[in-house]
Amino acid sequence: MANMCDFCGKKRDVGHNVSHAKNRTQRVRKPNLHTHRMQLGEARLRLRLCTKCLRSVKGK
Repeated sequence: MANMCDFCGKKRDVGHNVSHAKNRTQRVRKPNLHTHRMQLGEARLRLRLCTKCLRSVKGK
C-alpha cells in the first residue's frame, strides 16, 4: 500500500464528515508520512515513516 508507515503499519482511516444537520459524507484521514534514509550496515534504506515513528527512530 502506498500511503502506509513502513515501521508501524499505520495507514489511511475511512470515516464520515458530519455536518450540524447530521449529513454524512465520506472522508479519509491519512497518516503524516515523511521519507527518512537509514543506514543498516552496508545498505541504505529509504523508509516512509509517520511522525511518531520518526521521533522514536531519531531518539528525540
